[in-house]
Amino acid sequence: MDIRELEIFLTVAELLHFGRASQACNLSPSALTRTIQRLEEEVERPLFIRDNRRVALSPAGEQFRTYARRALQDWQAFRGTVKGKETISGTLSIYASITAVYSLLPRLLEAFRSAHREVQLELSTGAAERAVAQVQSGEIDLAVAALPDRQQSQLEFLPIINTPLLFIAPKQGDPAPLPVRDGEIDLQRTPLVLPQKGLSRRRLDQWLKTRRITPNISSEVSGNEAIIAMVRLGCGIGIVPELVLARSPFRDEVRVIEAAPQLAPYVVGLCSTRRNLQRPVVRAFWQLAEERSGVKVDF
Repeated sequence: MDIRELEIFLTVAELLHFGRASQACNLSPSALTRTIQRLEEEVERPLFIRDNRRVALSPAGEQFRTYARRALQDWQAFRGTVKGKETISGTLSIYASITAVYSLLPRLLEAFRSAHREVQLELSTGAAERAVAQVQSGEIDLAVAALPDRQQSQLEFLPIINTPLLFIAPKQGDPAPLPVRDGEIDLQRTPLVLPQKGLSRRRLDQWLKTRRITPNISSEVSGNEAIIAMVRLGCGIGIVPELVLARSPFRDEVRVIEAAPQLAPYVVGLCSTRRNLQRPVVRAFWQLAEERSGVKVDF
């Protein structure tokens, strides 16, 4: 197998459609099918499960996708080393929430694009709590993520900004007073809209556990933006980073609760693997972020 075949396989694995993949790879459908068949013969396992309705990766295909990504990354790193620092090229994939795309990345992406025009940037958006997992799985080179409470093996983090965690409630005319206990909002009697998982959920769960409080959870959602939308509708109170609230189109339709638990703020920054940081294109973006944030992290 060669690099081109790995690129073709990854395109099919991403699109899960042989017709669209053949167009994306500028190949005839028959040529693309033969390429996949050759790979399956070398692996000695089917890489895709195909029927009249859908295409899906087989268990062997899932493992081969991880191998193919790493092989391409190593190849790009080698090419970058041979060419030298002057000609950084290849693909750089970044994952971030919508809020991060609007607030933290624009100037950084502009500066990187200006300095390295041969690099193909790929930007994916989604829930912030999925950022670290995207990097760990090898699907993404870099992610904008909240710094975890504990350092994780093989991962590196570059802090960029601190943002407090705020409790918010709907702002509907003259809002009814929220139940209070010992000078703070009573989370046992107040309906809560919480993230399904993630750092803010873990911190709140720990706070509740130490005080032996059973929360009244009315809804669990994915993504901080969804929490604000649900709170606005009156589904309960929620907890979100201030950075997200400041960028939300619903920021004027919710209010910050002053008498609320004080949780540790988010430290938001870049996340990548040590392996990825050996690639010139990833390292270049990381170093640019270091220069602009004033934070130096050795790796």
